[in-house]
Amino acid sequence: MAHIDVSGIDYFLSDGTQLLNQVTFKVPDGTKTALIGPNGTGKTTLFRIIAGDLVPDEGVVGRSGNMGIMRQFVGQVRDGSTVRDLLVSAAPPALAAAARAVDAAELAMVEHDDEPTQMAYAQAIVDWGDAGGYDVETVWDEVCMAALGLPFDRAQHRPASSLSGGEQKRLVLEALFAGPDELLLLDEPDNYLDVPGKRWLEAKLNESKKTVLFISHDRELLNNAAGRIVTLEPGINGAGAWIHGGGFGTYVDARADRNARFEELRKRWDEEHVKLKELVNMYKNKAAFRSDMANRYHAAQTRLAKFLEAGPPEALPIEQNVQMRLKGGRTAKRAIVAEKLELTGLMKPFSTEVWFGDRVGVLGSNGSGKSHFLRLLATGGTDPEREHLPVSDVEIAEVPHEGTVKLGARIRPGFFAQTHVRPDLLGKTLLEILHRGDEHRSGLGREAAAGALDGYGLAGQSEQKYESLSGGQQARFQILLLQLSGATLLLLDEPTDNLDLHSAEALERAIDHFEGTVLAVTHDRWFARTFDRFLVFGSDGKVYESAEPVWDEHRVARAR
Repeated sequence: MAHIDVSGIDYFLSDGTQLLNQVTFKVPDGTKTALIGPNGTGKTTLFRIIAGDLVPDEGVVGRSGNMGIMRQFVGQVRDGSTVRDLLVSAAPPALAAAARAVDAAELAMVEHDDEPTQMAYAQAIVDWGDAGGYDVETVWDEVCMAALGLPFDRAQHRPASSLSGGEQKRLVLEALFAGPDELLLLDEPDNYLDVPGKRWLEAKLNESKKTVLFISHDRELLNNAAGRIVTLEPGINGAGAWIHGGGFGTYVDARADRNARFEELRKRWDEEHVKLKELVNMYKNKAAFRSDMANRYHAAQTRLAKFLEAGPPEALPIEQNVQMRLKGGRTAKRAIVAEKLELTGLMKPFSTEVWFGDRVGVLGSNGSGKSHFLRLLATGGTDPEREHLPVSDVEIAEVPHEGTVKLGARIRPGFFAQTHVRPDLLGKTLLEILHRGDEHRSGLGREAAAGALDGYGLAGQSEQKYESLSGGQQARFQILLLQLSGATLLLLDEPTDNLDLHSAEALERAIDHFEGTVLAVTHDRWFARTFDRFLVFGSDGKVYESAEPVWDEHRVARAR
């Protein structure tokens, strides 16, 4: 048995702003429940409260069963962590503590090879075995083979940063589903996964007997795997929760019907409020001249007071008004020309042309070289002209290659980084970034900057620093910077990964109206429907073109 009972959760930010307001819902045993809502409404904060990382200001969380957690940072690990460290992060607390004790004892042995240190190391090894460490290493061996194609003894010391975001996600998910925990919290488990990985995740969710609460914005995944949906809805006094007891297939209509009922109830309440006030005023005027009207006047006052005390019906949730306006500009007809281009160690030589106005989806499995291809274009291609330098200060690693890829005249590449890593923006508020400008875009006055942020649903975050934003807010702000910088070639690496449903639809509309060329690496099956043609990085190391999305390419066969 495993369940979650969230009851009356209030949470205030450090500046006094209320983020969560009386959030209440249940996750019954064995169910697969999705938590959705606009970026910044507090989904990850609520997860941290359920996990015990944060203490709510009001309310309680009850649960049964051991809980395994996949946190949001998985997929973005770029520190000194190893594959083993990732697996330990997904292990039960006692096992994780024993693993860390072994690590500490091994480090001490390197520095001090004396008897007490040796005894401490021996005890750590014993504790590791008692905690079930050797048994779990057998499971980890299967997990590493499934996720990385390597046994645990070969993979454990490999830097986590050498794995793609999808490989990191798949590794931790494999470990959690194979582990002993009956209850799983998964914060955006589908981010960075390729489509075979997402289909694997959908199958795991459907076949697993574990109770799962997961955050996702992937419309296909929600449709295929969520049995219940909890929506965090923004309000004046923080976000509340609305529960839809069915899947995503009925969610949109159910929400529209609910909101229509609320609108009708509020309209009737407003009409009744006006009638009661008019009644009170009428009796007030009559009571001034006729003493026999005093009792009716007081009765009308009491009726109005009780009406106001009961309050209006539940208010309609505040809807985001995200209006992305990507402008672009005319360029040469041939926007990109690749001739016998070989991404060193990744894909075999290929040639292709991309024309002005094309919408090209770049598809393929994780680790096949798609992001390398976009980064090569983002730096201006082979021997770039000055006009082909990127329109932002984002740091882009050099991409070794053979052959050539050239950009056409007036092409200004704008790069959207999958991991949102932007050292040039750290420590600055959004208003400050827009006000200062840079060599690629002019600074904006406070009013103009505030208007630009409002169009991207970021007015409330104008004084926040970039690194304090949610993943979806960072994504929207990056797209805003592309709009202001004058990019004529959009290079988007998984742009919808962290966008909520409304923002993803806004991006689709913006791309449709963009005057320029768009290349996007994506595993979003819904988003991919809007593209004209596709470059597919195949499992045989060849790059080929397709008129339709291809989702069945597996890992590229190469030495690992």
